[in-house]
Amino acid sequence: MRNDIRICDKCKHMKVKSALSKIKVIAPDAEVKVACKSYCGPCSRFAFIFINGRYVTGATEDEAIEKAKKYVK
Repeated sequence: MRNDIRICDKCKHMKVKSALSKIKVIAPDAEVKVACKSYCGPCSRFAFIFINGRYVTGATEDEAIEKAKKYVK
C-alpha cells in the first residue's frame, strides 16, 4: 500500500524542495502531494505533514519529518 503524504506549499515553516528530498528518504515509494491543505491556523505556528490520515506537527521541518517516520507504511 502506498503512503499518502501531503505538504503545504504555503507553510512558512517548511521549504518544499528540502522537505520533498527528506520525505523521499523515509518513504521512497511515496508520491508526495504539494498543495494548500486549508490547515492555516496550525500551519502558521508549526511545520506539518499530513501522512496516512494524520496531521503531524513539529517546531521545525526536521522535527515534523522525524515524527512522521512512525506513520510510514
